[in-house]
Amino acid sequence: MKIIVLAILAGIIFMLFSAMRYMVTDRGQGTRTVKALSIRIGMSIVLFIALVALVKLGYVQPNPRPF
Repeated sequence: MKIIVLAILAGIIFMLFSAMRYMVTDRGQGTRTVKALSIRIGMSIVLFIALVALVKLGYVQPNPRPF
C-alpha cells in the first residue's frame, strides 16, 4: 500500500513540474498546462479518496496522537 501511495504522490509532483514546463514553453498558447494541472487535481482527489477508504477498511492505521 505504501508503494502505491508513494507512486501516486510522485505522479502528482511530476505533473506539477510538467505543467510548469508547459507554461514556460507554450507562453500562453495551447492547453497542455491546463490538462497537466487537471490530471494533477484528479490524481490528488483519487489519492485522498483512496486514503480515506484504506483507513475505513483498516489497512492503514491513523496516528492516534499527531502532536
